[in-house]
Amino acid sequence: MTDYNSIKEYLRNTLSANRYMHSENTAITAERLAKNYGVDSQKAYIAGLIHDCTRELEIGTQQEMLRSLRKQVDELTYHIKELLHAHTAEYLIVDQFGINDEEIISAVRFHTTGKENMTMLEKILFLSDVVEPSRNFPGADYIRQLSMENIDEALLAAFDSSIRFLIGKRSLIHPNTFIARNYILGQFKE
Repeated sequence: MTDYNSIKEYLRNTLSANRYMHSENTAITAERLAKNYGVDSQKAYIAGLIHDCTRELEIGTQQEMLRSLRKQVDELTYHIKELLHAHTAEYLIVDQFGINDEEIISAVRFHTTGKENMTMLEKILFLSDVVEPSRNFPGADYIRQLSMENIDEALLAAFDSSIRFLIGKRSLIHPNTFIARNYILGQFKE
C-alpha cells in the first residue's frame, strides 16, 4: 500500500503552495473520474498526486536526471520544461516513492502530451490535470462537465483547447498531441 502521507509531505516540502494545491486537486479529480468510469480510483489518485513532482525543477537539473538514468526522450521534449517533467517524474516515482506500477508511470509520462490509444488511466490523468477545480480558462467548465459524461469527447475538447492555447502563444506543439487527437477522431468515425 502506498504511503500517501509521506508522498504528501515530500511534495509539500518540494513544490510551491500553488503547485501542491494543483496536485491535490488533480488527485481528487482523478479519483472522482476513475470511480465514474470504473477504473482503479487509488491508482488514479496516486497518479494525480505525483504527476507534477518534478515540474518545478530547473530544466538543467531535469536534463541531468535523464542523463544519469540514461533515459532518452525526443529533442523537443528535452528542451521544453513543461514537457520534460512528465519524463523526469518517473525517477522520483520509482526511487523516492517506491511506486513501480507501469500504469501509473505511463499515465504520468503522457499527462502533458497524450498519445495514440491512451488507456483509461492515461485519459483520466490528462483530463484531471486540465479540469481540476482551480483551472480557469475559456471552455474549462464545458470540458469539466463533459469529462463526467463522455471521456473521449472531453479529451478531444481538451486537446483542441490546448492546441489553440499553444498556437495563440506561438509555442511548439508536441506531435503526440496531434496523434492522440487524430486517434480519438478516428475512433469516432469507426
